[in-house]
Amino acid sequence: MSTSSLRRQMKNIVHNYSEAEIKVREATSNDPWGPSSSLMSEIADLTYNVVAFSEIMSMIWKRLNDHGKNWRHVYKVLPLHTAPALLAASPLL
Repeated sequence: MSTSSLRRQMKNIVHNYSEAEIKVREATSNDPWGPSSSLMSEIADLTYNVVAFSEIMSMIWKRLNDHGKNWRHVYKVLPLHTAPALLAASPLL
């Protein structure tokens, strides 16, 4: 297990992130590879739950406002936010 993944797990525990928030954090991490399609699908499925949808959108908004060394957060959140499965699952549409 890498140092960054241990650090991410500790932050998840300390900040008491929900399952939905943890999945978004994993999908938009600073790791040099993109999120897996299975992870994107899990996040899209979570959007059917109103509470989880709110948590997902809140974390997406937080990630969109990152800057500097966290540029990958912004870069990776764009396909996550615009994924057709995620938008189709939106209770706001």
